[in-house]
Amino acid sequence: MSTLSLAIVIAFIIGYLCITLESITKVNKAAVALLMFVACWTLFMIDPAQYLPTAIGDQIGNVVSSAMEHHLGSTATTLFFLMGAMTIVELVDQSGGFNFVRDWVKTRHKRLLLWRVALLTFLLSAILDNLTTSIVMIMILRKLIPDQKDRFKYAALVIIAANSGGAFSPIGDVTTIMLWNRGVITAAGVITELLLPSIVSMVIPAFIISLSLKGTMDISTIRDENTDAEDLTDGQRKAVFCLGVGGLIFVPIFKTLTHLPPFVGILLVLGLLWTVTEVFYRKLPETNTNKKGTMKRVTNMLKRIDMSTILFFLGILMAVACLETIGVLTMLGYGLNDAFNGNHYLVTGIIGILSSIVDNVPLVAGCMGMYPVEAAGDMAVDGIFWQLLAYCAGVGGSILIIGSAAGVVVMGLEKISFGWYMKHISWIALVGYLAGIFCYAIERALFF
Repeated sequence: MSTLSLAIVIAFIIGYLCITLESITKVNKAAVALLMFVACWTLFMIDPAQYLPTAIGDQIGNVVSSAMEHHLGSTATTLFFLMGAMTIVELVDQSGGFNFVRDWVKTRHKRLLLWRVALLTFLLSAILDNLTTSIVMIMILRKLIPDQKDRFKYAALVIIAANSGGAFSPIGDVTTIMLWNRGVITAAGVITELLLPSIVSMVIPAFIISLSLKGTMDISTIRDENTDAEDLTDGQRKAVFCLGVGGLIFVPIFKTLTHLPPFVGILLVLGLLWTVTEVFYRKLPETNTNKKGTMKRVTNMLKRIDMSTILFFLGILMAVACLETIGVLTMLGYGLNDAFNGNHYLVTGIIGILSSIVDNVPLVAGCMGMYPVEAAGDMAVDGIFWQLLAYCAGVGGSILIIGSAAGVVVMGLEKISFGWYMKHISWIALVGYLAGIFCYAIERALFF
């Protein structure tokens, strides 16, 4: 490894360390990711010909710009998909589309409530995303279980079920979206082959946690807190829900039919939902168009998109692209293969455990740069390696509460300590994680 390559790697490691220590440094990880992105590519420009032989003389700017634009195009497909999906989910929620969820989970029996929460979280995470699903489910649990300590076990299962549900769906987790956008997994392949392992990784922890729950509890009436209840009729809310959630389900079908990138499908759904809601709100009386200073239109939803998350993904993915360009990731990939004799179960299993310690987005981005897609075998599209990577990176994040977006948001909402989760839940999540890998191995041996 050259001195320049080592400097770029060190800049990446320092930035990555600052991202993982966000709770200590109090510096938003998006800011660090952007600085890391710029630092890596600025160092790259000291001697770009070392990595791009044609980057000499007057052609340096054009060659490097072309390389960056290539990676930026790949990154943009993921970012546009996320922005579209986030807007759709926000619109459905603000329009009261998730009211049926609150009504369905009500029960006095603690164990039955646990299984209902697990099942709904698993299914919603596969359709929406694990972050949004976790927020929705925690808000529901707050209405059902007033005592915060009692909610901890349910909240922990929400983390596990959300990550498991997102692992088998091409749109359920950021990492699966990245792999799907890159074309290393297909919607049909990941659903058919990872569904059973994902279910196992959720059911086993749910069963273990349910053993500690007994009896019944008082369930207060779930209040409808949507401020738009007077704005839209029940039929209109159902229409928004069907268009939003049904549209998200349709995205993989659209990609299969048209062969266009997934972000095109998500923008189609957003455009359609935007048009329909504009028609709904256009017919409202003038006094009803504004409630508490906000209007439930897409133009206002767009203002509430978490741009720090989008910029974080931009920074981290482009920084990883720099490592890919200088060839470091390929070297690391060969090193892991040599260390474990090409055993994809061990390699991806370790990556999954690492994803519980550090952010799984750069881990998956790094793996996509480390390993080439082959025409056949375990590294082919929908091969064992890529499907295991989708499973391990998603489900492995449940082992520690800081290992996934779902865990971080639940930790913030419920004030669950790192120590409590590690002591009571981590081993349960690990058992489910390993059981899912074992299930996948058996499934592959018997049916594929």
